[in-house]
Amino acid sequence: MKILLLEDDILLNESIAKYLTTIGHAIMSVRDGNVCLEILEKEKFDLLVFDINVPNIDGLSILEKLHAQKKIIPIIFISTLIDIEDISRAFELGCYDYLKKPFHLKELGIRIDRISKTAKKEMHHKVLSSAYSFDCETMTLYFNKEPQVLSKRQLQIIEFLTHNRGFVCSYDMFRESVWSDCDMFVDDATIRTEINRLKNHLKEDFIVNVRGIGYMVKTPCL
Repeated sequence: MKILLLEDDILLNESIAKYLTTIGHAIMSVRDGNVCLEILEKEKFDLLVFDINVPNIDGLSILEKLHAQKKIIPIIFISTLIDIEDISRAFELGCYDYLKKPFHLKELGIRIDRISKTAKKEMHHKVLSSAYSFDCETMTLYFNKEPQVLSKRQLQIIEFLTHNRGFVCSYDMFRESVWSDCDMFVDDATIRTEINRLKNHLKEDFIVNVRGIGYMVKTPCL
């Protein structure tokens, strides 16, 4: 896997990079949050391994920015932080795993291997519920493996929610991503109406309304 490592401790950074290289991964390592963002603007990665407390912009804030840009990349957080609010925020933002320092390098390798196997399986075909799945490459919604006929806007809604599974998408996020092609301002009521129309069309409703905030698709238990 091509991995971007963000860790400000020089010795730990070097140790992780060396170990992951020896087990077959391609590693780019940085120690500053701003530098990390600059690299993510230019290059693609299969996995991110981030410390949370790093100079200039922390790991959690970087993940928030990636979600706002619809860039969904598997991520493992490594941190000395044990506050349940920090851990909860990390998983709400979509992190795949969380390792508390200090940890054995082999344990990190095992967790990366597990993510690699899962990522290959989920690369294009995303399971949304017991019956529904979405192919991100062909923009097709399937119900019991049968393709469903939906409008372009409805497919854009599902694509956006699929890319942000497990993360609550606000009305502003829908405006910026799904309705970005509109010249006029799209109000919350219009977004609610379109999503409710989509929900009524579904045979198994996998879209959750988070009252007063927005909508989400929960990560299914497979």
